[in-house]
Order: sequence, then structure tokens, then C-alpha cells
Amino acid sequence: MFYRLSGVHHADYVSDSRIYKVPADRNLAVFILVIGLAAPFIIPSLYLNSYILPWLIWSAAALGLNLVTGWAGQLHLGYAAVMAVGAYSAIHAARFGVPWEFALIIGGLASSVIGSLFAFAALRVKGLYLALTTLAMQFVMDWVLTHSPAITGGSHASLQSPTLALLGQPITSDAGYYYVAFGWCLMVTIFMLNLKRSALGRALVAVREKDYAAAILGVNSFYYKILAFATSSFIAGVSGALLVAAFFFLAAPEQFSVAVSIQVLAMVIVGGLGSIIGTYFGVALILLVPGIVNGIFATTSANLGLQVDVETLAHMPNAVYGALIVIILLIEPLGLGKLYGNIRDYLMIWPFDQFRK
Repeated sequence: MFYRLSGVHHADYVSDSRIYKVPADRNLAVFILVIGLAAPFIIPSLYLNSYILPWLIWSAAALGLNLVTGWAGQLHLGYAAVMAVGAYSAIHAARFGVPWEFALIIGGLASSVIGSLFAFAALRVKGLYLALTTLAMQFVMDWVLTHSPAITGGSHASLQSPTLALLGQPITSDAGYYYVAFGWCLMVTIFMLNLKRSALGRALVAVREKDYAAAILGVNSFYYKILAFATSSFIAGVSGALLVAAFFFLAAPEQFSVAVSIQVLAMVIVGGLGSIIGTYFGVALILLVPGIVNGIFATTSANLGLQVDVETLAHMPNAVYGALIVIILLIEPLGLGKLYGNIRDYLMIWPFDQFRK
């Protein structure tokens, strides 16, 4: 009833290639944009900084991983390593007096250089072999971070981030940090939305499906794999820098360990490979649901007067959370994005679905 195609005509290719072909999709995007802009005024500061802000930054980072994994089909288990390169590069640049606008770009470019090294591995191997290769590179980067005092300060040290400032104005308020994260996430989302309908996006999908067939059709898989890794790494580098500058306020090697790479990959897989809105859902599930489940368990046990020991209370939410991920993937193996698409397709013809042949 809300997703009506009546009156929607595509008389030319420009009309057919619009980002939002259904008016309801465009209206929903505008509504979410308005809510995002008004969030600091309607959401308490505690929830804004503890939940919404990291969700936006991690969503931008996960969209970058979805670019190389969902669009280009290159399994990447070293994503946290390139995020670390961007974070440390931007912090060191800012500490040397470089304005934060350029420091973020420097962090992204440094990550692109390292990400291109991952791409050379993708030129030789694919599938699980590529995953193992990128995982090995992640371990190498972990060793470099913990054994390079000049970069990180050492294995148990942390590097303090300078105060974030944009256009010469220091950002110290909660709303300021939120709008920086919101702006970056919006930029990445717009880029990904346009990527889907561009020649670059179609070439990446061709490489994902079968690189040999793509080569026969004239698609240079060598070029597009490197471009996918470099672009994805740039997004990862800037996201890692903003994560440190606007949320953690310091950088430590354990913030970018192999567990973080697996976590970001889980966000992409649960959300749906190649799905933009699914990435948002996947990040919310992986990042926010554990805390929500933990709060529900603690409140329920207290209200019912149950004597639950601390160890059980600490592990039970993780068990429920893991079971929730399994159930979601059993219901829809293509992730939350496809589940949303199924609901949307149903609403497209409801309540006239009984007339469908």
C-alpha cells in the first residue's frame, strides 16, 4: 500500500537508472535523513554518543568492506589492519600540525597504499586462499603495531588523539562529534548508492561473478580488483581515523586486532553481501544488540527475583545473541537486507497479493 508503482513510468534510460525508482523509497530516505539531522535534539546525549555515533562510523567502515567483498567478491579478513593504518597515519599527521581535513585524507591514502598490497594477493589467489592470505597480512600488521614504539608507543601503550577540528573550529561537543560521523556516513552511503548504477559497479559485479568471463568481455579484472581494494581501504582508513578521533579519543593496537576484522566481516555477512541498507542492519545487530540483550537479562532477572550468578549473567546474553544470528541466517541466508527486501516486495502488491498467479 505504501510501495505503489502506479503512475511510475520509465520512458528513458535516465529515468530507469534513478537511485530511487519508487517514490516511497525516496520518501523513506528523506525521512531518515531528517531524523538523522534532528537526532542530537531528540536523543539523549548518553545514547547518542554510546550507540548512534559508533553505529554510524562502523556502518561507514562496513560499507567499505562490502565494496570489496559484496561487490567485487574478494574475501577480506584483514580489514582492521587498514583501519589501523588510517587511524595512526591521521593521528600522527594531526600531531605534526596538519589540519584534520588533510590528516583524514592522509590516513585514507595511507590505507589505500596498504590495501593495494592486499589486492596483489587477490590477483594470485581467490576464495578461502585469499581469506587466509589477508588473515596472514592482518597478523603481520598486528605484529608491526605491537613492536613499533615509534608508531603506536608499544604493545601496551596508547596514542592520544589531538582534538578534532574541522575548518579551524575545534569540535568538543557531543553534537559536533555526532554530525562529523553522520556526515562521513552519509558521504559513503551516497557513494555506494551511485556505485550500484555506475559502470564501475557493474564491472565489479562482473569480476565477482566470474573474473575469466569478465576478462573475455573486456573487463580488466587486474585493474578493478586493485581499485576495489584501494577504494575500500580509503573508506576504512578515514573511518578508523574518525573512530579514534571522535569516539575512542586514543588509539591502541587491540582496537584493530584480528577479532575486529572478523567482527566487521560478520556485520557485512549478516546484513547481506552487496546490500547497503542491510549493512546498516548488520552493524546494528552485531554492535548494539549484545548490550540490549544484556540489559534485558539483567532487568528481567532482577524483577523476577532470580538468583543468577555473575558468570551466567555475563555469558547468557552472548548465547542468545549468537542464536539470534543463526536464526536470522536460517530464515534468510542472504542476510537482513534481503529480509527487508522481501517485506518491501510483499508490500508492493499488498493487499492484492491474493490475485497473483
